[in-house]
Amino acid sequence: MRILYGVQGTGNGHLSRARVMAKALKAQNVEVDFFFSGREVSHYFDMQCFGQYRAQAGLTFATHNGSVNIAKTAIQNSLMALYKDVRSLDLSGYDLVLNDFEPVSAWAAKSQGVPSVGVSHQAALQYDVPKVGNGWFNQMLLNYFAPVDVALGCHWHHFDCPILPPFVELNDDPVSYHPHDILVYLPFESAEAINQLLHSFDGYRFHVFHGSPAPANCSANIRWSGFSREKFKAMLAHCGGVISGAGFELASEALFLGKKLLVKPLRGQFEQLSNVAALELLGAADCMMSLDVYTVKRWLKVPRPAAINYPQVGDALVTWLKQGQWHTADKLCEQLWQQVDLPENWRKKSP
Repeated sequence: MRILYGVQGTGNGHLSRARVMAKALKAQNVEVDFFFSGREVSHYFDMQCFGQYRAQAGLTFATHNGSVNIAKTAIQNSLMALYKDVRSLDLSGYDLVLNDFEPVSAWAAKSQGVPSVGVSHQAALQYDVPKVGNGWFNQMLLNYFAPVDVALGCHWHHFDCPILPPFVELNDDPVSYHPHDILVYLPFESAEAINQLLHSFDGYRFHVFHGSPAPANCSANIRWSGFSREKFKAMLAHCGGVISGAGFELASEALFLGKKLLVKPLRGQFEQLSNVAALELLGAADCMMSLDVYTVKRWLKVPRPAAINYPQVGDALVTWLKQGQWHTADKLCEQLWQQVDLPENWRKKSP
């Protein structure tokens, strides 16, 4: 079997899931080529596990001060360029396109008649899971942004739907708990706003990962660094809690490692707002809709949660893909959830 794996490059969550799958595919000797879109090629990092991958512009969202900027998004994205990218992607020789919400490879598969299987958190939002702001535009986006023949969603809870548990990457770093060390990943917020939020908590060390340089007046209780995947993973294993955006993959890793979580969603982003709804329903995280010092102060006193033993979904998924019965995913989902010991207060939750 030869697979083209299309991955949405906007944000790091899709890339984290692709890294899990890259290891699982390699372990089972599946031939795979990776294709990325949604980010400038020079902005990808720590990509060694993907080999000689390809990347194109694709589509992405533009943000400003913690919100989706619709006008800028429209200006930055060219449907004509997308059409050209789709036409130029030759899928001859591939048996399957595996897709993580990536539009170029999805539409190329559709136009060239190549079978496609989607694996993404977005696909879970097609089911009766917690959602916020699911208007016609968001539904059109889910249906047509990256259309596939079979769509497998993943979520923190099954919500009595045929979806997968999260894809969580096993960490080589020993897991420990240091309540006064807090990992902070707020990539859509300004450096100055983050510094202003955290500077008054003298008894804590905030380890901030951000694409911008540290502000000139950076507080002494803040350790500021650019994004290093190895350093980030080590701090995630070590810290007492995580302050982050409301993306899916980092929250999944925090739940898996037993780290308390405070999320601030990207305003106007349907997926992140829906993630907040799910986390609050489950009692799995605290939320702030804006950077709020008082919310942080309360959250820092929250006790440590129990870790959730999500299984290695990637290994099971690759085995299922090799069998070729791609329209029979319900049994796979059921088998994987049987391996999860959900917290007692989660077990009867429904959207």
